[in-house]
Amino acid sequence: MRARRTTMTTTAAALGLVLVLAACGDPGSSSGSGTSSASTPTAASNLEVCDPVPGDTFVGLEDDKTLQNPDNIIPAVNAAAAGENADIVATLDTVSAVLDTPALVDLNKAVDVDRQTSQQAAADFIAANDLGSPESVGDGAEVIVGAPNFSEGQTLANLYVEVLKAAGYDAKTQDVGNRELYLTDLESGAITVIPEYVSTLTEFLNAKVNGENPEPVATTDLDATVEGLTTLGEEVGLVFGMPADAQDQNAFAVTAAFAEEYGITTLTDLATTCGDVVLGGPPECPERAFCQLGLEETYGLEVGEFVSLDAGGNLTKDALRQGNITVGLILSSDPSLATS
Repeated sequence: MRARRTTMTTTAAALGLVLVLAACGDPGSSSGSGTSSASTPTAASNLEVCDPVPGDTFVGLEDDKTLQNPDNIIPAVNAAAAGENADIVATLDTVSAVLDTPALVDLNKAVDVDRQTSQQAAADFIAANDLGSPESVGDGAEVIVGAPNFSEGQTLANLYVEVLKAAGYDAKTQDVGNRELYLTDLESGAITVIPEYVSTLTEFLNAKVNGENPEPVATTDLDATVEGLTTLGEEVGLVFGMPADAQDQNAFAVTAAFAEEYGITTLTDLATTCGDVVLGGPPECPERAFCQLGLEETYGLEVGEFVSLDAGGNLTKDALRQGNITVGLILSSDPSLATS
């Protein structure tokens, strides 16, 4: 779903709104268009048919039954470099301690909507969170932070560089390519640090260490997944810092106007309030356990119609704005979910 990341986690918030974090996962298939019918009970469940409500602002619905595996931001560090200077990890943990999903959304808005540079957005975040005057522990040691080739990755890399510089390290970013390439450099020590995503990286390393289609290690439990990630990291020479509260994962969104009209904040609310929901997402969604199938099986959501769109992109967001779908798949850190 997340085109900017190489690996899907198969074991699996628009300007001026209240963010409620969401989660969903892999998307789906089928086709279709249009909106749901008038607000009358469905024959199958006697639930109200909640007409889509057009609007320019979105709310991510809370994944209160944990359908989606956690993709929290986590520093991945070359083990040899961390062994030589354990304060690298401790310094990066100061970023994780204050970075939550609303903050990540606002950082993405600053870059993608307000057109700040990633460096400026990172510097403003460091200043706003009093991270600019840590204990000086770096002694000028060189640290190269890999900057993945999408704006969120660039901003996270600059956050790490800013706090490492403030702690006395000779830190700089280096643009990197896809995960297959940059993890090789991270393991070798050519790169010192990369901002990563817990479940996505766990399953990437799982396949690398245990071969194609291994038993999944990532679960809906963050602590258990980080424990599994740590064990896999030992196999390839990596260690990890503290996971941030911030997550960038698949989510389901409705318009703020829809959420207000029907009193909905969670996926359970949606499933127990509305029948014949019009769901929008990428083509493969109806066949995926963490998209339509998961919504139906985990939440009992009644999907009356699926509209084939994209993976959290402009097609899905436009369909929400125009009232062509009730709920759509969108990334939890999308700048359209910014609170200011």
